[in-house]
Amino acid sequence: MRFGIVGTNWITDRLIEAGQTTAEFEVTAVYSRTKEKADDFADKHHIEYRFDNWEAFLASDTYEAVYIATPNLLHARQSIDAMKHGKHVLCEKPLTLTVAQAKEMFQTARDNNVILMEAMKSTESAAFRKLEEWIHEIGLIRRVNFHYNQYSSRYDKLKEGIIENAFKPELGNGSLMDLGVYTIAPLVKLFGVPDTLHAAAEKLSTGADGQGTVLCQYSDMTAVLSFSKIADSYMPSEIIGEAGIITIDKISAPSHIVKMTRAGETLEEFTHSAPPMSYEVANFTEACKTMKLTNNNEQTSLDTLRVVEAVKEQIGLAF
Repeated sequence: MRFGIVGTNWITDRLIEAGQTTAEFEVTAVYSRTKEKADDFADKHHIEYRFDNWEAFLASDTYEAVYIATPNLLHARQSIDAMKHGKHVLCEKPLTLTVAQAKEMFQTARDNNVILMEAMKSTESAAFRKLEEWIHEIGLIRRVNFHYNQYSSRYDKLKEGIIENAFKPELGNGSLMDLGVYTIAPLVKLFGVPDTLHAAAEKLSTGADGQGTVLCQYSDMTAVLSFSKIADSYMPSEIIGEAGIITIDKISAPSHIVKMTRAGETLEEFTHSAPPMSYEVANFTEACKTMKLTNNNEQTSLDTLRVVEAVKEQIGLAF
């Protein structure tokens, strides 16, 4: 499948690297707001067609699918534009900023007979698929601890007075949207939307949330989600049942999971070494062939944003 790329940052480099693991992935076009950036990125990745005009890019027949990796604020408009031009869309997480926007995006996909998929790598990997099997083998689930805390190099710049996109709430950025969604998506994929939640966050000088914690209550279990762009953590995430425990190396991109007894005895391990984004590329290209999403589907994306909206309201994010 021929891809057009929108967004020329490091995450796009990772996607192209992951795409090389499947024979059905080829990048043939790139769009950037400036010709210089489009040319630089195209030269680096040997991309034939490069555009700095949005309408010309949309009208081009040099690709069938678009990967969108621009600031969160732009996801909805750019995805809708592409789908109205008959392009399949793989949109980087978070899919968009609100449930209403997401519903419009999926309706546009249906209206134009194209696939829209959120590029949420935390729920696409082989390890996550195995995790979905194992949660039925550790008894009644009582506690879930998912966290993604990663100190951002851009935070050092912020402390020097340099404000980059990562800490601009007007672009829909901050720890919740950049990292927190990686904990929310697997939670709702496995257990659904919580009955109630309580959220807290530490705000930075820009108004962006530097870190946050969400306590999610279900009828018979509690989940704690934590995420930060101003602190690091190296502890695994956990799903704790009455009969056993599952540990997850990195909830944002699971690659090594362990099932153990309550006493800590290892029962089974599962590991894969494929690039984290390779699964979403493979699943997306397959969905475009079958015209059916099997994993990162509309329900998961909408449920993720339902939780996101509740958290935003409680911690005072206006976007």
